[in-house]
Amino acid sequence: MSDQTAINETRRALHRGCVIPAHPLALTASRQLDERRQRALSRYYIAAGAGGLAVGVHTTQFEIRDPSVDLYKPVLELAIDVMSREAPADFVRIAGICGRTSQAEREASFANACGYHAGLLSLAALQNATDDALIDHCQRIASIIPIIGFYLQPSVGGRILGFDFWRRFVEIENVVAIKIAPFNRYQTIDVVRALHESGHASKIALYTGNDDNIIIDLLTKFKLSELSESIQIKGGLLGHWAVWTQKAVSQLKSCRAQMDYKGGVPHDMITLAFQVTDSNAALFDPSHNFAGCITGIHEVLRRQGLLDGIWCLNPDVSLSPGQSEEIDRVYTAYPHLNDDSFVSEHREKWLTP
Repeated sequence: MSDQTAINETRRALHRGCVIPAHPLALTASRQLDERRQRALSRYYIAAGAGGLAVGVHTTQFEIRDPSVDLYKPVLELAIDVMSREAPADFVRIAGICGRTSQAEREASFANACGYHAGLLSLAALQNATDDALIDHCQRIASIIPIIGFYLQPSVGGRILGFDFWRRFVEIENVVAIKIAPFNRYQTIDVVRALHESGHASKIALYTGNDDNIIIDLLTKFKLSELSESIQIKGGLLGHWAVWTQKAVSQLKSCRAQMDYKGGVPHDMITLAFQVTDSNAALFDPSHNFAGCITGIHEVLRRQGLLDGIWCLNPDVSLSPGQSEEIDRVYTAYPHLNDDSFVSEHREKWLTP
């Protein structure tokens, strides 16, 4: 298969729209990689109907890159092994790519050699770079592996990226998608406007990372002029979807069916949007500036028996005060959002080496 053929297939898969969980990191109590449970998580997402996985991203913990930890390559290799053996042929394999240009180039080269289809490119390490420098950085990485742009909210390490940046970014060859995750409607619209003005909406897929607005993003038709066709967000690449994934797949299907219906969005979908956002508040811990956003995910996976504990590489990271009780609350309030019974039915099979 030629490189261009592979890129075109990745574009088609992303444009069909899918659930892409951001893959967590399974650790033992001694904070060593738990390979059995790491594989089990990948199997869970595949069995739940996800259309791809993002590995080595924020939810996987950026500390995997620390020389004293050195887990970036092992974690990517474990995931690609499971995906190659057990996922459908059109399953999208995404690697997180971080750091300044030299580091990002090394990560992109490794991910490409492993068989990842695209890199989710974080610009968090380039906080003070000019737009010219950012575009040059993105072009260099895109020459190694197709890239997914990433608008990460500043609260967890991202930076403001204006309309002018995105207007130039969408002209880069080998950009296949953009994950919009600023948790801000004005900045979300900047990305949509840039794609609209470029005329590349059929080439570059938009994915929501706005965990505070998932369902509304998936239900919105962005129509930027009377004569233009609307632009839609195709799916999501989300830490929130690292839990209750089977239900997330159903939610995306419902949103896509609703987008094809001419009668308007029913009230129960708006209610669902509120309930998902309320659940996300318990998981992502915005009341403590997202300090518990990874451990909240871990806690649900621990309760389901997929993780043995909520340990992170940083021993100072844990649930925030009251976060466990908040997770209890949304479990009680919205039982239709969890997939505990599905996990219980298949968990032992996924955990079998």
